Amino acid sequence: MAAKSDGAAVSVEDDNTPRSLSEPGNPVARSRCTAAGGKPYTLLDCCWVLCALLVFFSDGATDLWLAADYYLRGDYWWFGLTLVFVVVPSAVVQVLSFRWFVYDYSDAGADATAGDSTLSTKDSDQHGGNAPAVNAANVTPRRCCTICMWVFQTVLHVLQLGQVWRYVHALYLGAQSRWHRNGPRRHFHWRLMFESADITMLRLLEAFLKSAPQLVLQLSIMIHGNGVLPLQGLSASASLVSLAWMIASYQKVLRDSRDDKLPMSYKAVIAQMLWHFFTIGARTVAFALFASVFQLYFGIFIVSHWCVMTFWIIQGETDFCMSKWEEIIYNMVVGIIYIFCWFNVKEGPSRFRMALYYSVTLAENVALTAAWYTYRGPQTSDSSALVVVCLVACSFALGTFFMLVYYCWLHPDGPVLGSQWGGCVDEGVVGTGGMVGVIDACLTPSQGSQTDMVITSPPRTLPRTKDKDLGDPVPGERDRDKDSCLPVFQVRPSPSSSPALLHRTSSTSRAQEGPVIRIDLPRKRYPAWDAHFIDRRLRKTILLLETTSAISPRIQYRSSLMGSKEVLEYETTV
Repeated sequence: MAAKSDGAAVSVEDDNTPRSLSEPGNPVARSRCTAAGGKPYTLLDCCWVLCALLVFFSDGATDLWLAADYYLRGDYWWFGLTLVFVVVPSAVVQVLSFRWFVYDYSDAGADATAGDSTLSTKDSDQHGGNAPAVNAANVTPRRCCTICMWVFQTVLHVLQLGQVWRYVHALYLGAQSRWHRNGPRRHFHWRLMFESADITMLRLLEAFLKSAPQLVLQLSIMIHGNGVLPLQGLSASASLVSLAWMIASYQKVLRDSRDDKLPMSYKAVIAQMLWHFFTIGARTVAFALFASVFQLYFGIFIVSHWCVMTFWIIQGETDFCMSKWEEIIYNMVVGIIYIFCWFNVKEGPSRFRMALYYSVTLAENVALTAAWYTYRGPQTSDSSALVVVCLVACSFALGTFFMLVYYCWLHPDGPVLGSQWGGCVDEGVVGTGGMVGVIDACLTPSQGSQTDMVITSPPRTLPRTKDKDLGDPVPGERDRDKDSCLPVFQVRPSPSSSPALLHRTSSTSRAQEGPVIRIDLPRKRYPAWDAHFIDRRLRKTILLLETTSAISPRIQYRSSLMGSKEVLEYETTV
């Protein structure tokens, strides 16, 4: 079976692995922490989704309540602006969510029908004679279910509740992955990760289209009116929490979905949320102070900052989209995010870029606050103005403090200044050309004597090299007897490759691999979703293989760790 994904060739190979090879008692079986099965769904995961639902409802409800209050007070101008920043972003996100549903559900229905009539396995030929009768009996119920689902989803999205349904569906998939075992558990885990990716991207887009402008607007109204209504403070607080929550949630779900990244603990998520809460809070207060005095110049400043940030991102040569114009649009959207906070869009060390961004942000906050303090109206006393200035400074300082806490103690890859790196990887050999070593397979104690080297796709915590850096890896690894998980991504070795980097080519090892989805694309050089999370056609392939294979399929990208001969072999098999 083969498919095309935005110009990327995709092939599927199946070694028809028997179930007996993947039993827990077998010494070559994978441990529980493999990404194919995913980590167990816990009560903390469920509580996190419930809290996300609470944040979603709080943000929307307080904004609508405040808009109604403006209308009753006769402030029709503030009522209109508040309502616009609620309705328009929500409508945009609902359209995108419904578009994804149409694509997924239409393809799911077509695949189910096609799968019943065309998909064949070794056992299907024995039951082929009864297939037409079974299909005919299921046509009417399936059609009724399809119509009901379309009506249900249409009503939900018209009522602006598409994200709510996705959150509830994620809870259901998480519970199913918890209760089931083996094959069904893997299937529900894949679906849970896909749903979580969709929710996170939708909510992040909504946060910066709705919550961020709403926060600046309400703070400007407070400062302009020289007073704070309880509903104004409640709405601004909910918007700020929503922004910080979604940025931290995005990073967590992103790391949970990628097999070359270590997962983020909830302590790290809370630290990152506090980091963004205080830095964005200081930023928006500075914006509101300046906008309350210089409305025209504030618009010029925002546009200028957005243009500079967008140009900076484009110069960084991001590689998120498949076409040049889509990439430019993506960079423009990220430029809007950079108005408020830092958002890493490129793989590799980001300390210098982050330090540069926050230095510019600090200078802008000081300049905006100083301009307001100098040209503020007479209704604001010196003592009150000094308190506001201290509030901006302390908020930014607290945000910087929690950022340091995250990177020095709670980062998934370990302390920034430390040398301990947890997880299923060991350090490779780093040279002037980048990463030229590879990672030892993590073995259980019973497997310590069976050190079989494999070539994996870019492992967790290690930077990926560029295509131009392809070359034969240098053997510089050392064995480590640590209880962890076996690597998930494996490239079938070439007999002529370096012996220190190859898995022993035997019929038994080939039988252990199972189905492999080989994607003719390198792993992207940006810290964002992999292609099989972005491209919904690859999702369809994964979920289809989950239902027809005894072993979970593995996703294999063109690896920059391959030697020249491995790359040639890889290209000829795709």
